[in-house]
Amino acid sequence: MIRRSLIAALAVLALSHPALAADPDHPRVSIVTTKGTIVVELEAKKAPVTVKNFLHYVDTQKFDNTVFYRALRYTPEQGLVQAGGGERPYSPIAHESTKKTGLSNVDGTISMARYAPGTASEDFFICVGDMTFLDAGKDPSGDNLGFAAFGHVVSGMDVVRSILAGKTVQHKKGDDNMKGQMLAAPVKIVSARRVP
Repeated sequence: MIRRSLIAALAVLALSHPALAADPDHPRVSIVTTKGTIVVELEAKKAPVTVKNFLHYVDTQKFDNTVFYRALRYTPEQGLVQAGGGERPYSPIAHESTKKTGLSNVDGTISMARYAPGTASEDFFICVGDMTFLDAGKDPSGDNLGFAAFGHVVSGMDVVRSILAGKTVQHKKGDDNMKGQMLAAPVKIVSARRVP
């Protein structure tokens, strides 16, 4: 009886003091868009460089008023949605390979977009469906280092799928590899904030 009372008291204390409830190894971020809210849980212990970078953009509100601008569909149920397009005020970060982190680009994974390794800065994408071919060691035709996974969606995959299903247009955004993948109506990120 005393143990149950103690557990209940600790739960109430955690709810009334959000700092006590937060898990530093798995911080969460609420991404509020014009289509709904996506909550991601980050792997700070496994991907410290990438998570620190992402949270820096969150904490300085640099994702506010950016957009999900890309919907790459391999099939109607598999692809990715990419966001960013802001001012990129901070330096690019070192690449954290999935071989190093042990993470994988599966359904709901959030990863960094990049060109060459070490060029990731602000843009990120969310996987819809398992896309482990984006992991390190899976693409011998490229640099074979994959994309840096650093967390996963814990709520709001319906919003992600809705963005993926959006109409795309044939114009490109500075890269022929993205031709036909730009959303006709980009989805605005209203805010991105840490949550307990």
